Amino acid sequence: MDTIDIGLWVTGGLLVLVVAGMRVAFAAGLAGLVGLVWIFWAKFGYDPERFGKALTVAVKTAGQVPHSKVASHTLSLIPTFILIGYLAYYAGLTRALFEAAKRWVAWVPGGLAVSTVFATAGFAAVSGASVATSAVFARIAIPEMLKVGYNKRFAAGVVAAGGTLASLIPPSAILVIYAIIVEQDVGKLLLAGFIPGAFSAIVYGLLIIGIAVIFKSVGPPVTGFSWKQRFAALPGAIPIVAVILIIICFVYNPFGEKAWGTPTEGGAIGAFIVFCFALFHGMRWAELKSALLETAKLTAMIFSIIWGVLIYVRFLGFADLPGAFSDWITGLEMSPMMILICILLAYAVLGMFMDAIGMLLLTLPVVYPAVMALNGGETVSAADSAFGMSGPMCAIWFGILVVKMAEFCLITPPIGLNCFVVAGVRPDLSVQDVFKGVTPFFIADALTIAMLVAFPGIVLYLPSLAG
Repeated sequence: MDTIDIGLWVTGGLLVLVVAGMRVAFAAGLAGLVGLVWIFWAKFGYDPERFGKALTVAVKTAGQVPHSKVASHTLSLIPTFILIGYLAYYAGLTRALFEAAKRWVAWVPGGLAVSTVFATAGFAAVSGASVATSAVFARIAIPEMLKVGYNKRFAAGVVAAGGTLASLIPPSAILVIYAIIVEQDVGKLLLAGFIPGAFSAIVYGLLIIGIAVIFKSVGPPVTGFSWKQRFAALPGAIPIVAVILIIICFVYNPFGEKAWGTPTEGGAIGAFIVFCFALFHGMRWAELKSALLETAKLTAMIFSIIWGVLIYVRFLGFADLPGAFSDWITGLEMSPMMILICILLAYAVLGMFMDAIGMLLLTLPVVYPAVMALNGGETVSAADSAFGMSGPMCAIWFGILVVKMAEFCLITPPIGLNCFVVAGVRPDLSVQDVFKGVTPFFIADALTIAMLVAFPGIVLYLPSLAG
């Protein structure tokens, strides 16, 4: 049995473990270790006396992964981005955002729902966690919508779908993880997420307005706010604007000079600004302790997944499965664009059974080289490429596409994590209610993904400015 066959068998076993309910971190780490032992023992001719040697080499190989990879300076972005979100919640930014959006937008059909989407998009600009965004707005926005007569399923669906925007709008933990796995520029990927994230929010808003116009009982408009009240609500959004500007300037200086620093430094300063704002608004030690503990828990979970998956990735390198998959993909008698669409559809199916981070970490080591090969390689020029963009730009474009697919998977049954979070926060709503309420947003996401595929400039405009 050659290494490719070993790779396929171990990957099949990994999928069985995940479907059976084992955590992705443990399933990937176990599969990677077993695969390494198998490959090294195969090199020793399956000699029973040398199994111990194969096991020792495999354990040493796997043991080098956690420190060598997680010690990366870039990964420090993740806890700072998560901390920004939790501090913003305790600083009262979420309620201030929702109140401002409500006063300015609630007069349109489905206005409170549109306000919720825009508020979640604003909160996503200071939070890297979709689950946290959904949990926060389930407490704030759903009661407001129910109070004026919104359909409860629709209200729950709006919050669950709006929460997914945190995956795409920087600061985004998933974009950072993608950049690390495929070894691409974190700053350009964060820049690339701004316009597609805003575009997704606008598509959600238009969908809500359309539904409210057709089904008038779903979401009645809310009126009665004066211009004075509207302008009075704007100062609460100032910290969010400040954090957005800081991240942009630390990734790409729009004033035409060098960036002010690294994205990591920008995330740390952004967290400090939100921390100061939270103190100004009366945050106590108990709230700060909760924010730090929640940040630590979520960071530990993400890092554990990264550790386990990177052991599996090390095994894939020895098995040469990514190279074999790339050769098979490029040998298909289909157009590169059609193959890309099939890959995105496969992500939609896979996301029904796996969480977003685990799905990307497990698939990217194999899928990413294949997509780059389809375009013509890592160093191909735009003129010679299949998708009309250079290798580095293709990496950014594909990254935004797969992260958008990860957003989509956060609301698809039966695993859609955001839906479970909303149902958990609201005991009056069942998970089935939330899944039914979120169904119309599948159409919006499908439209958004189609537009990003058809018009790559939506994704690549800002990164192209950064050079």
